[in-house]
Amino acid sequence: MAAVAAAAMLFAGCSKDSDNGGDQPINPSPENPSKPEVSSKSPAYVVYEANPRFFGTENCLNALASNLQRIANMGCDIVWIMPVCEPSSEKSVGSPYSIKNYDAINPKYGTIADLQNLVKSAHNLGLKVLLDWVPNHTGWDNPWITEHPDWFMQKNGQIISPPGQNWNDVAQLDYSNPEVAVGMSEAIKYWITTADIDGFRFDYADSPNIPVSFWTDLAKDLKAMRSDILLLAESSNYSFYSYGYDMIYDWGSAPTLSTAFKSGKAAPIVQEGQNAWAEVPEGDSILRYVFNHDTMSENAIDTYYGALDALPAAYVLTGMLNGTPLIYSGMDAEGLKGTQSFFNYKTISFNEVLTPVYKAINDAYKATKDVRAGSLTDYSSGAISAFTWTNGSKNVLVVVNCSGSEQQYVTPMSLRYTKMTDLINGASSEIPVTINLGAYGYAIYMN
Repeated sequence: MAAVAAAAMLFAGCSKDSDNGGDQPINPSPENPSKPEVSSKSPAYVVYEANPRFFGTENCLNALASNLQRIANMGCDIVWIMPVCEPSSEKSVGSPYSIKNYDAINPKYGTIADLQNLVKSAHNLGLKVLLDWVPNHTGWDNPWITEHPDWFMQKNGQIISPPGQNWNDVAQLDYSNPEVAVGMSEAIKYWITTADIDGFRFDYADSPNIPVSFWTDLAKDLKAMRSDILLLAESSNYSFYSYGYDMIYDWGSAPTLSTAFKSGKAAPIVQEGQNAWAEVPEGDSILRYVFNHDTMSENAIDTYYGALDALPAAYVLTGMLNGTPLIYSGMDAEGLKGTQSFFNYKTISFNEVLTPVYKAINDAYKATKDVRAGSLTDYSSGAISAFTWTNGSKNVLVVVNCSGSEQQYVTPMSLRYTKMTDLINGASSEIPVTINLGAYGYAIYMN
């Protein structure tokens, strides 16, 4: 990746505001600022989505395990591993979401012992591990096809692929047969007892072929096994919170950010983030991302936000507007171009220069958690996405340049000359009248 412009920022216009006669700061920072009046009960963790196929062509789990320290050093708390189960070969298009055997590991990834060792290593680093799970369909060579053909949806006596989808490589399970839910639940629980898994991300949770009763019963059973288990549904349906799930998707985050960075018009970013967060119950969260495996497979990593250097700036906005930020394998890589299919095996080079970049952003995200439980004011203008969080006497100012050219931003009058700390570089100074931000530059201040 080209040189990161993330932390570059120059102050300008530092004279006292004429509205105040130039004698006193408008809003001097108190010597001992009080704590926020409201504390957030929603989590402030960071998810890393790991595609094992990007870590090697063989023994992928061991290769991923060797990267866990780097992932932890970026400030991540959870590693979501894309499907590890043995993939199908019959009618296969190479997708890891076509499962041949729910109880076996993809032999190219390694062994169950390798997964167990990976989870132990992750736990030793303070990381939790989620497995990606596919409950809607199986591969055509899954033993359930021959052992339990009545577990599958059929037409004219023949098992069919998911209706309404162009997924001919998989067979649709039939949850009208109660045995399917039982069998699927047992397959999921196996990995908790076998590998000490901390939670699951459920693929295609919006499937019309999976009843609500499956989701509610599954969440209840899994939380009975582990009260701290984390359940992420690939859905934007807020009802999943009432079903017992901890996190859903903000589908609008990536396309909204991409449009803003390409157009240089940042205005919609704050509104989209707030709309997505508005219905999230206290204690739960919503997944917001710059890329996940789908978006990076469908959009060129080096142009979706205008340039590779834009990714950290866009990433700032996934967390600082509330929600759970996601780093996907490749965002932390060096020199990638074009789309990155998650079907393919390739060993990518991860860029250690980006480790402290993401670490600083993630640390700022966590440090501002309670202030972000307060009120938000949008000050965006042109290519600058800018907003404040206020909670009691505590303030957070976020300024992000969504363009590839230098921009000058006029700061909110209420915060000018307030002494604040730039959480990205640790410097403390008074907020000036104007801030110059380099291409894709950003700053996060807190008093």
